[in-house]
Amino acid sequence: MLNNIGLPGLLLIAIVVLVLFGRGKISALMGEVGKGITAFKKGVSDGTKELEDQAEAARDVTPDEEKEKDKV
Repeated sequence: MLNNIGLPGLLLIAIVVLVLFGRGKISALMGEVGKGITAFKKGVSDGTKELEDQAEAARDVTPDEEKEKDKV
C-alpha cells in the first residue's frame, strides 16, 4: 500500500499535516527532534570514550615503581 503513494501523495500528506498542526508547532517539534539527536550522539561519544579509558586502564598493569624507574 505504501509503495503507491508517490510525490503527489506525499505533498498532500505534508499539506494536511501543516494545516492540522501549524507551522509553529511543526518547527518546535523539529527543534526538539534535533536536540534529541544531539543528546544521543553526545551520549554515544561519551560512552565510547569511557570504554576506551577503561580499556587503557586495564592494559596498563605495570607497577608505579617500575614506571618511575623507566623514566629515569
